Amino acid sequence: MSIVVLILGLAVAGVAAGLLAGLLGIGGGIVVVPALYTLFGVLEVDPAVRMPLAVGTSLSTIVVTSIRSARAHHAKGAVDVAVVRSWLPWILIGVTIGALVARYAPEGAMQAVFAAVAAVVALYMTFTPEGARIADGLPVGPIRWLTGTVIGAISSVMGIGGGTLTVPTLKLSNFPMHRAVGTGAAVGLLIAVPATIGMMAAGWDAANLPAGSVGFVNLLGFAVLAPITGFFSPIGARIAHRVPERALRLAFAVFLLATSLRMFQSVLQAA
Repeated sequence: MSIVVLILGLAVAGVAAGLLAGLLGIGGGIVVVPALYTLFGVLEVDPAVRMPLAVGTSLSTIVVTSIRSARAHHAKGAVDVAVVRSWLPWILIGVTIGALVARYAPEGAMQAVFAAVAAVVALYMTFTPEGARIADGLPVGPIRWLTGTVIGAISSVMGIGGGTLTVPTLKLSNFPMHRAVGTGAAVGLLIAVPATIGMMAAGWDAANLPAGSVGFVNLLGFAVLAPITGFFSPIGARIAHRVPERALRLAFAVFLLATSLRMFQSVLQAA
């Protein structure tokens, strides 16, 4: 019965995550991580590994989602390839830092990071005036390197594809919303592949992992989520190019805030 509950829950989360991945360029992790965390709780997975397992499994599915979502946005000319290339080495450094944090962070720390970052970004997307920016383009040199490193580190700890941070960063650098979303989807792939490997390695010798887990990646979760999110993400991408920019911003903010509140609740209950 527990396996049936897990599969049904994953299927619902996969549809929502796939649509949101394409629509908002967020990789779907913002939906998958809390869904997995809740489902693993229902299945009585050890609380000590519940959050990193949710994060690692989410990242594994983002590999598939990001490929399909980024291709759909690229076909619309909405991916800034130059930005993606310039961030590549720094994102890899950030992902490595994130994997180390996931391995040694105390219980509850990853949930708190997830909730806090999601809340800040949601508030930014809701209350920042249209056209607000701090630069006329994405800064170059050390500032760009640091930005890529921070995005990689926080995204890997949160189990998200990077769009959650990439989209507002690019918006503040005077990128149009649709181009920011498309580039965020591509950045998600840069994060998801090495972060998934890192989470497997970080949890390789972890105790009390459920059956079918390779480190902090649950293969059953991946097997159910990956094809569903991969199927629905191009549909979300096509919808994104028909939706007004303001609507995209508000949709992004609503989902982030709801997820943040849920994770804060989990942290407080565990305290």
